[in-house]
Amino acid sequence: MKATTVPRILPPVLLAAVLLALALSGLQPHDRATWLMETCWVIVGLPVLVVTRKRFPLSPLLCCLLAAHALVLIVGGHYTYAEVPVGHWLQDALDLSRNPYDRFGHLMQGFVPAILVRELLVRTSPLRGSAWLAPLTVCACLAFSAFFEMIEWWAALAGGSAADAFLAIQGDQWDMACALLGAVVSLLLLSRLHDRQLARLGTGEARTA
Repeated sequence: MKATTVPRILPPVLLAAVLLALALSGLQPHDRATWLMETCWVIVGLPVLVVTRKRFPLSPLLCCLLAAHALVLIVGGHYTYAEVPVGHWLQDALDLSRNPYDRFGHLMQGFVPAILVRELLVRTSPLRGSAWLAPLTVCACLAFSAFFEMIEWWAALAGGSAADAFLAIQGDQWDMACALLGAVVSLLLLSRLHDRQLARLGTGEARTA
């Protein structure tokens, strides 16, 4: 298979995988309301990506990251974050006081949006090549994380104790710190690869801050 063929078949393969996982997760989830709240981002986001795929094709890196984030949300929605089996396994293996899957979810909440925001800024704004690109990307990720915290607060007001599974309340509030760490690590590890892929998309390379 030619290397140039891989980016073409990658989006439909990832889409099929996410749709399959979403369908399976909807079969007897731990809590139907929690499943809907956690997976609504996937349910809404997938049609948007399909509709805009020709006018605004995404880099392969971003496609893979979005699919990975979708799977994290889908698994968390099916089991609830506090009850994900792999989290219980890590909790026992590392002798942790709690299931760490929700922290992983909040790390992804910074790790993946960092590349999404970076791609949007590089391709649609004058920030391409600017030293402000990385700081503004991190700020956008923190803003999204803060907005999600407000959603959780609204859910708590509306649902009371019934919202606990959605909130993954387990005794601490490290959510935004995890998102910040995820965003910074993502930019440090993936910016150069992202630049190369953006150049192949014809957008030019952004200078790595």
